[in-house]
Amino acid sequence: MSTVPDPEARRARLRVGAGAALVLVLLGVGAAVLVTALTPHGSTAVVAPSAAPSAGADAAQGAVIYVHILGEVARPGLYALRDGDRGVDIVAAAGGFTPDADPAALNLARFLSDGEQIIVPAVGDGPAAPGQTTDGKVNLNTADAAALETLPRIGPAMAQRIIDWREQNGRFAAVEDLLDVTGIGDATFAGLKDLVTV
Repeated sequence: MSTVPDPEARRARLRVGAGAALVLVLLGVGAAVLVTALTPHGSTAVVAPSAAPSAGADAAQGAVIYVHILGEVARPGLYALRDGDRGVDIVAAAGGFTPDADPAALNLARFLSDGEQIIVPAVGDGPAAPGQTTDGKVNLNTADAAALETLPRIGPAMAQRIIDWREQNGRFAAVEDLLDVTGIGDATFAGLKDLVTV
């Protein structure tokens, strides 16, 4: 004996199906708007950290850092990595070196720091100076002692004090934090402030 479907039950199923479809469409539109809003305009994209931390990272570390890589890599851009990741991790996130890259110009074993910019040179361009930015300023958060010593009134001892301050206090939040380094007074700072960045 055949049963006739209840029209009320059929309408209820159609309403549930239409409601579910509407929710899925709204979720898709919301996700698209969110991705568009969070992706910087131009060729730079923010890429999330990989599911597993690098071999060098402590599993307990979960802080996210942002590193900007340019030059001879497959996908230059801004990448979100984990605190404790190394140079090799940012190169891998950017799709590896291009055929023109000079891999020897970078220390792939060094730890990355939040907010730094890495420029991968082509063979023959020479290595980028550690801590040197594209505008010629010295980055207080990434510069090594040799880069710091290129600054006026900064010798080996003062360069080491700047590095020690950075290791004890974390990143320089502003150029003015240099005044907290022992031995840097107003006169020295006045000669440095336009030559450095954070």
